[in-house]
Amino acid sequence: MPIITWTDSFSVKVVEIDNQHKKLVEMINRLYEAMKVGKSKDVMGEILDNLITYTATHFKTEEKYFDLYHYPEKETHKAEHEKFVETVTKFKNDFESGNAIISIEVMNFLKEWLTNHINGSDKQYTKCFNDQGLK
Repeated sequence: MPIITWTDSFSVKVVEIDNQHKKLVEMINRLYEAMKVGKSKDVMGEILDNLITYTATHFKTEEKYFDLYHYPEKETHKAEHEKFVETVTKFKNDFESGNAIISIEVMNFLKEWLTNHINGSDKQYTKCFNDQGLK
């Protein structure tokens, strides 16, 4: 059973961003499944690396539209992105150095952050983007 199930309630009404969010949900679910069955450190590390890389790509997409459409909350939103990257990078570094494992606490952090971020901060830009014709 996945740790996150995508529903239309997560939609920010921008197809490109919704598709990226779905991919992030899928990646978190893959990491969760690997953790549950005790996959090797190499497999878990690869999934975590892919998640970090894809998250950076996703954040760049959102931030491109913040600049293009002069989104008024862009600095606050970018700060949330930076804090997430910092936290997940620390998880990765601790994991790679053997000081931590991918645990349910890490998975709950990823789940809560993503769902709260989408349903909170991300949904705030929907009107701005849609009003500019981005759907």
